[in-house]
Parts: sequence; structure tokens; C-alpha cells
Amino acid sequence: MVEQTIDAGPVALRSSPLAHLEDRMRAAAVTGARGVTLMERPFLTMVNVRVDPGSETAVRIEKTLGTRLPGECGHTTASGPHTAVWLGPDEWLVISRTDGAALTAELREALGADPGSIVDVSANRTTLELRGPSARQVLEKGCPLDLHPRAFGPGRAVSTTVGPVAVLLRQLDDAPAYQLLPRSSFADHLARWLIDAMSEFRGPEVP
Repeated sequence: MVEQTIDAGPVALRSSPLAHLEDRMRAAAVTGARGVTLMERPFLTMVNVRVDPGSETAVRIEKTLGTRLPGECGHTTASGPHTAVWLGPDEWLVISRTDGAALTAELREALGADPGSIVDVSANRTTLELRGPSARQVLEKGCPLDLHPRAFGPGRAVSTTVGPVAVLLRQLDDAPAYQLLPRSSFADHLARWLIDAMSEFRGPEVP
């Protein structure tokens, strides 16, 4: 009998920055009226886009994405698997559920020889998802933003800090659910901070 060796390839062998904390994040979940959960959503495609807004090049990129590039700080736009997040006057982060290499190639084709840049930065960050009735209160322990619905809601995303870590913070819905995108090298620190911040919600609310 001949044993067959299967080459798993680099994608199958990769490990997420927070794989070692998966059990701890699951155990930290709080249920009920004060519920809050934390999990990692690893390996999302992230492509940094720099281009002159309003240019013909930007229009081609928008057609490739199927959505316009947001024009204001804190705003996002989305179509299908793609979400474009405003990072600066001529800079966006495209977050996608599609293959990174394929999306990057499509966007570079749209850019052509015109000024600008398209860079796959998927390995730079990971994604934490914080969800539940107490999610906003957990973030408010260490985030300087006004996260009240009157100031921040679904479809908003900004660069800020949570605890000691710089993140891109994005609100997904009114549950509320948030995504936090830290640099991969700081993800462990942030996850442990969030786990600690969640612990108080296991007990009764202090009147």
C-alpha cells in the first residue's frame, strides 16, 4: 500500500492570531439581559486603496467593488461581500469575504497605470466581534468615542483606541454588534482586555 501525501499549502496551514484564546473567549460569554459575547473572525480580506477621489480611476474602482467609495470620515459603503471604510481623504480599507489575491488583482487592473496604490493588507490585522446588549458598555470602559446611538451607529467605522490598543472600530447593527480590527501583533492584548472588561456583566447590575 502506498501512502498518499497531501500538500495542504500555506492557506490550510495558517493559524489566526487569536486561535490560542478561542476557548477563553467562548468561556467569557455572558447570557441574559446583560449578555455579551466575543469571538474572532479571522482571515477576512483587507485591501488598502489609495486613489484621487472623484477621478476616473476612482470610478473604475467603484465599478469593480459595486459601491462608491465613502467620502466622509466615519462613513462606510457596502455591496455584496465588499465594505469600503473611509480612512482618509484619498485612502480606504476594503473589507471583503472574497479571495484576497483575486480582489487585489481586480482592483489593480481597475487602477491601471494611474496614480494610486492597491495593497493587500489582510495579514496586518485580525477581526474581533463583540456582540450583545452590554457590548457598548464594555467598549465604553476604554474607548474615548461617544458610542451612544445618537453619535455612532450601524454603518459607522472610525480609527480609535480600545483600552491600550489602536483599532478600527466598526458598528455592524443595533444588537449592538461591533467589529474591532487591531494589528495582529496587538490582538492578544486587546482580546484579554475585552475578556476582563466583560466579566462584570456576569453579576447583577449595581443600582
